[in-house]
Amino acid sequence: MIRTILTLWLAWQTLSPQALQHLEAGRQAEKQSHFDVAIAEFRRVTEVEPAYAEGFVSLGQACIEHHDYGAAIPPLNRALELSPKSAPAHRLLGYALLTQGYTDEAIPHLQQVQEQVALGIAQLESGKLAEAIATLQLALQKHPNDQDLLYYLGRASGLLSKQSIDTMLAEYPDSARAHQALAENYFVLRQMPEAEKHYREALRLRPDIPNVRLELGHVYAATSRWPLAEEQFRAETKLRPGSAEAAYRLGDALLQQGKAREARQQLERSDHLQPQMPETLYALGKAASLEGDAAAAEKAWTNLLGIERETPLAAQAHFGLAGIYRKQGKVAQAGREMQEFQRLQNPAAQPEAVQK
Repeated sequence: MIRTILTLWLAWQTLSPQALQHLEAGRQAEKQSHFDVAIAEFRRVTEVEPAYAEGFVSLGQACIEHHDYGAAIPPLNRALELSPKSAPAHRLLGYALLTQGYTDEAIPHLQQVQEQVALGIAQLESGKLAEAIATLQLALQKHPNDQDLLYYLGRASGLLSKQSIDTMLAEYPDSARAHQALAENYFVLRQMPEAEKHYREALRLRPDIPNVRLELGHVYAATSRWPLAEEQFRAETKLRPGSAEAAYRLGDALLQQGKAREARQQLERSDHLQPQMPETLYALGKAASLEGDAAAAEKAWTNLLGIERETPLAAQAHFGLAGIYRKQGKVAQAGREMQEFQRLQNPAAQPEAVQK
C-alpha cells in the first residue's frame, strides 16, 4: 500500500516509540515479503496503539498479502470503526470479503472507493447482473481488451440474456418469440430440423417478425439448401430493405448458386448500406471475378486487406488477387500474393477456387 507523507508524519507525531518500532519493523518485513513477520509486527502495533486505525489497515493488508483473507477481515473492520472514511480500509476489506465469497458485504465497500473491477465481479456473483454489466463496461473503458474484464462482462451478459429468455419462455411459452428463442438454441446445438420447425412456427404466428426469416435462412445455408436460404433472405430484404446483413446474405446465397450478376447487385447494395464490411467485400470481389470484372474484384479485395490483414478472409483475398495478377501476367505480384496466402492459410484448409 502506498502511504502518504501526511500519514507517515502523523504516525511519527502520535505513536509511542514502541509502536513506531513495530510499525517500521513490519514495513521492512513487508518489503522483503516476510509477511508472517509483518503480521506479527503490525499486530503488536494494534496492541500498543489500539486507537490507531492505520495499524489495523497495515495488519489487514499484510494478511491479504499472505493470502490469509479471512484473517484480514477483523482488523479491517476495526479500522473502519476507528476511521469510517478510510479509503484503503474500504478497498482492502472489499477485496477480502469478495475473495471469501461474501459478495453482498463486499459491494458497499467497493462502491465507496469506486473499485470498479472488483465491484463488477461482486455484483455479478451476487446476481445483480444489470448493475454488473454497467460497472464492468465502465471498467473496460479504462482497461480496454483486459481478458478478465472481457470474460466477466461476457459472463454477466450471457447470464442476463438467459435470465430474460427463461422468463419469456415461462410467461409466454406459445409465443412467436418463444419459438424463435428455442430455434436459436437448437441452431447453436446444430439440431437443424428442430431449429427449422420452431422458426416456421414463429413465422406462422407472426409472419412479419424481424430477423426470423434471416435466421431461418442461416439454417438452410448451414445445410447447403441454397434455394431455400435465398427465399428466406429475399423475404428479409423486403421486410427490412435497410438491412446490410440481409442484402449480404441474399447476395452470398445467390453467389453460392452461381448467380453472379444478381449476387453482385445485392452485395453492392449491402456495401452501400454499410460500407467496408469485410465479408461483403470478399463476396463482392468473388462475384466481380466470376463476371470477369478483374478491376472491381481487385478493388474489393484490396479494400478488404486494408481492414483485415491476419484473418482467414484476408488469406482468401490474397489468393483471389494472386489469380488476377497471374492472368494479367504480373508474375512478381502474383507470387507475393501467394506468399501472403500461404503465410496466413490454415495448413489444414484448402484454398477456395475463386477463379474459374
